Amino acid sequence: MKLSSLLEALPSKDVLCFDELDIKTICYDSRQAQPGYLFVALPGFHVDGHDFIPDAVARGATAIVAERRWVESNQDSGRIAQLTLPLVVVNDSRRALAELSAAFYDHPGRKLRVIGVTGTDGKTTTIHLINAILEEAGYRTGLLDTVDFKIGERWWENETRLTTQQSLEVQQLLANMVQEKVDYAIIESTSHALALERVTGCEYDVGVFTNLSADHLDFHGTQQEYLRAKARLFEMLSEAFPKGIEKASILNADDQAFTALRAVSPPRVISYSIENDSSVRAKDVQLSEKGASFTATTPEGELRILLKLAGIFNVYNSLAAIATGLSQGIKLITAKQALESVEGVPGRMERIDIGQPFSVIVDYAHTANGLQKVLEMLRPLVKGKLVVVFGCAGERDRGRRWGMGQVAGRYADFSVLTNEDPRSEDPVSILEEIESSMATTGRVEGRDYVKIADRRQAIRFAFEMAASGDLVLLAGKGHEKSIIVGNEMLPWDDRLVAREILQELKA
Repeated sequence: MKLSSLLEALPSKDVLCFDELDIKTICYDSRQAQPGYLFVALPGFHVDGHDFIPDAVARGATAIVAERRWVESNQDSGRIAQLTLPLVVVNDSRRALAELSAAFYDHPGRKLRVIGVTGTDGKTTTIHLINAILEEAGYRTGLLDTVDFKIGERWWENETRLTTQQSLEVQQLLANMVQEKVDYAIIESTSHALALERVTGCEYDVGVFTNLSADHLDFHGTQQEYLRAKARLFEMLSEAFPKGIEKASILNADDQAFTALRAVSPPRVISYSIENDSSVRAKDVQLSEKGASFTATTPEGELRILLKLAGIFNVYNSLAAIATGLSQGIKLITAKQALESVEGVPGRMERIDIGQPFSVIVDYAHTANGLQKVLEMLRPLVKGKLVVVFGCAGERDRGRRWGMGQVAGRYADFSVLTNEDPRSEDPVSILEEIESSMATTGRVEGRDYVKIADRRQAIRFAFEMAASGDLVLLAGKGHEKSIIVGNEMLPWDDRLVAREILQELKA
């Protein structure tokens, strides 16, 4: 692609030392730079991509995109004058990367129907339920979420530890979907992805909101800014490329953020709820250890739905999926057939059973709200003790430590505090912060909880203390296959480790 044609995607830019060149591809990691590559320097949380411009140039990059603030701060140093290749100056290089990537891949979002799902909890499960409904209706689908990637019939695990990829990878995946003649793309659209422009250029047709609770305040600063980031998805619907179908927002009417999100949504809003009035509503909800059932009432009529997924939160996730299907003209009976066929989502309320006398469940719950929902669901179903093994990630919202400690102190009979991606933080200090929160609920170390930083040892301790009728919840890691300690991403899978320990104890 000619550089001049590619740069037409940027509504605002200055170009220094312009030369008409062929661009083979785009990169934002200087180590990937080669002749024919356009290198986009991104600001980072630990390093700044602008510091690696000399490395990209040395490796043969054909052109550079950099932020205006970097150019202005280096005008007098001679660094700018030393660049003899095209330098494209922009105000926001993250947005520029998204715009350039969409243009380079010929705007794939304009050739697909795109559904974005956002919220604090339940996004991945809701995406899998929406996917099931679309497939049941005969559509060819693709998805990007925390657990999986999917293009047509091909599924593969998301091993990147990023829920939403950088915009370059997102556009590349969407382009692959177009090539594979996919009808619908479903994208897990996190607050980080929305704030950092990773999903800019996706050209959404439907926005789905699950719920909002306090989280990611280390990044967003305030709960209001967190909500603001989520709201961006629904604003983008009105800005998106027209495809001859009406844009729609699918909103949880039982959530406190409903009014704010409705205010920024396009005219077509399909609400769902259990408690409040809405377009799609569940009544006569019945919950059990093995699943949930409810009557879905919709403008099209009502049907009884029997889920194999347990918990009130999965009733909400199912309602969001039903509402999404209705927005696309899919019949309620089709949604029912699809939802009733879903066995589960990896790492979400996943049972581990090799014949042990107590129950073991692995779940991704890694926020206070998520953990509370799971423990509340499990509490009445457990005949013996409810034991939870959990921790909090390092270099992430420290408010989670207080919140999760409070939840465990109120809802679990016994807690084992352990590592969950401590990163560069001291693991013991993280556990002590959780402990200080648990102490305010009247919990006492030794009697009500223990601290064991090593996660394998923590799980073994929980299993060794568990008796017949007890339930042990391994929370926080879910489907993940690594644990981050320092700068290393070490192999780890709660499900695999649980089975290994149970086999050892059985022997």
